[in-house]
Amino acid sequence: MLAAFLAGAINSVAGGGTLISFPALLALGLPSIAANATSTVAIWPGSIGSMWGFRREIAGSSPRHRWLAVPCLVGGVLGAVLLRCTPGAVFNRLVPFLILFATGLFTAQAPIQTRLQQTSHRHASSRAGRTVGAWLAQLGVGIYGGYFGAGMSIMLLTVLSIMGLEDIPIMSALTSFYSFFVNGLASGLFAALHMVVWPYVFGMMAAALVGGYAAAGVAHHVGKVMVRRFVIAVGFTITIILFIKMF
Repeated sequence: MLAAFLAGAINSVAGGGTLISFPALLALGLPSIAANATSTVAIWPGSIGSMWGFRREIAGSSPRHRWLAVPCLVGGVLGAVLLRCTPGAVFNRLVPFLILFATGLFTAQAPIQTRLQQTSHRHASSRAGRTVGAWLAQLGVGIYGGYFGAGMSIMLLTVLSIMGLEDIPIMSALTSFYSFFVNGLASGLFAALHMVVWPYVFGMMAAALVGGYAAAGVAHHVGKVMVRRFVIAVGFTITIILFIKMF
């Protein structure tokens, strides 16, 4: 429950809560695929609050940006099904690399956002070309999100930059919008395919919601930078431990 509380708090402040909740479930002895599915379902309700907080930005965004939810949804379904079809032994081998990849993305989040703020319509490609590229990229991100998900928000920000969007608050709002549907759809499939260990879910949901609420006050004292450093340290530590166990 402590891990879910921290995951909810971290998601509300800096993102990256999955890097806490997923390894915690592994430590409790859940198989890696079940831990991944359970973590996705347990943490997903927290995105409802994020969607509500960004409701004005989402409503004010361009329809062509909101339509990017379509390939994202398709990708989320494909990713969830792909996870279901992955043998447990194979996924166990992939987990250290997935966490390393997600932690690396999370580490690079600030430089990426700075770069996105500096880069707008200077792309040489046409608007139509950017749109096609964005739809294909969004499909790929959706597949990754349905399969594992940690670090997906950084990928989504990059896709929006392909579309020429440069307003970071709106980009963050749309990222929450896409994540809500990808993780929601993946959660539904995980539940329907009996991949979720339910005894852990409800307690984690409650803890994540409380953590998200509590973080509003804690963030003023601790700071977003310290939270990010904590997540990065945990992510790389878990990666090292898993690689040592694997070899």
